Amino acid sequence: MSILVGTASWTDKTLIDCGRFYPASCKTPEARLRFYASQFPLVEVDSSYYAIPAPANARNWGERTPEYFVFNIKAFRLFTGHQTDPKVLHKDVKDALGSTRTLYYGGTPLEIRTELWRRFIDAIAPLKTAGKLGLVHFQFPPWLQCNPEGHAHVAHCVEQMAGHTCSIEFRHRSWWEGTERAASTLAFLRDLRAVNTVVDGPQGFANSVPMLAEATHAEYALVRLHGRNTETYNTRGASSAAERFDYDYSDQELKELAIEVVGLAYKVRNTHLIFNNCDEDKGQRNGITFMKMLRAHG
Repeated sequence: MSILVGTASWTDKTLIDCGRFYPASCKTPEARLRFYASQFPLVEVDSSYYAIPAPANARNWGERTPEYFVFNIKAFRLFTGHQTDPKVLHKDVKDALGSTRTLYYGGTPLEIRTELWRRFIDAIAPLKTAGKLGLVHFQFPPWLQCNPEGHAHVAHCVEQMAGHTCSIEFRHRSWWEGTERAASTLAFLRDLRAVNTVVDGPQGFANSVPMLAEATHAEYALVRLHGRNTETYNTRGASSAAERFDYDYSDQELKELAIEVVGLAYKVRNTHLIFNNCDEDKGQRNGITFMKMLRAHG
């Protein structure tokens, strides 16, 4: 049983600006990653959601971290069905599109989609080669619902990432409403050999999902903690993820979560826990506290 704890990103502006996590001497991206990796064994790369990174980036990440360190990579936003500004694409792809309109996956030409999948896989290949690639995380939007179209798109994404382990996070309650629907969704993920993402987050919204601590993959489980700030979770015009996920878990909440996580960890070989409450250093502080709790209980 292995439980790795980390945070979503190590480069968030509010994290750097708060000045509490990184030593004053950590002034470069390399220094920050090296320090982060001295504190945590796992990180989620969120920048890959906004734009496909260059393979050189992944090569650098691998070289700047210890042998045991693991990277989970968030899938590019176009793949998951989020609206995408063509400006984030490679220049030759933008030129081939010949359009400046907002892109959606279904409206993107097949040859462009195929090329973007290829480039995404190439971008993370250095981590895979180095043995440092954990999960490729697909966070689907609230409008991807539990219907034939939703099932088809999730299966399509997993198929494109053949040879990788994919984790799936839904953001619409239809996937989990009722005992039968939840069982059906878990069976669907098992058939795909995909990892069910166990979510702790604000409740009471259409894009809220329950914390269902069930494993669907023999090797991996993933828990993502978004905080429980119901006031900011769906704020219109929120300026950043830090604003949406501004939450500081109490020690009691972390203890309760630890019980769920340890129970889940007995079902798989590798359990990943990601703190996505990414305002300032809240995720890092909570993550360090959580690791201390795990060590204290053996």
